[in-house]
Amino acid sequence: MTSPAPDAKADLHFYLQSARDALLWKLEGLSEYDIRRPRTPTGTNLLGLVKHATGVELGYLGDTFGRPLSGGPLPWMAAGGEPNADMWATADESRGYIVDLYRSVWAHADATIDALPLGTLGRVPWWPEGRDQVTLHHAVVRVIADTHRHAGHADILRELTDGAVGMNQGNDSMPSDDAAWWENHLDRVERAAREADRKPA
Repeated sequence: MTSPAPDAKADLHFYLQSARDALLWKLEGLSEYDIRRPRTPTGTNLLGLVKHATGVELGYLGDTFGRPLSGGPLPWMAAGGEPNADMWATADESRGYIVDLYRSVWAHADATIDALPLGTLGRVPWWPEGRDQVTLHHAVVRVIADTHRHAGHADILRELTDGAVGMNQGNDSMPSDDAAWWENHLDRVERAAREADRKPA
């Protein structure tokens, strides 16, 4: 007995969409300051992660397959743009603007995935010539990996901001919601780290 053939596009889309949703969910309920404030020495911040994911998705699932978004390149991706401009939002770039743009880019990317066979070859404009060809399947997997990586960053930034945790809305995937349990767990992890540090190498 065999199972039905999997729908590869549906599988890819499910994991891509779950990462997109997680990124946006991590913004909910926070102030403008908290979604923008740098939480690492390199300036990593929640809204900047969404802005970055927008450019990555448009580049790999739009421009690479000759399907640019109408209206030209994203302002921060244009030629001569400031380095790292995709990793933070200026005071004039509202939360609504970044989120709406991300949603329109993912609709555009979904249209690319729906329209083309997974084996379709594209050319990544920023990769070295001669090594710049990629299949749609590879590009989608790459975007999924990148988006989930940044969703993980967002998990940590959100927990540092207000203690909120969880994989997605309605499924926190945590073993307990009891503060005393977590205090005990944190103490055990700390003690194990100190004990390991005292052992000879």
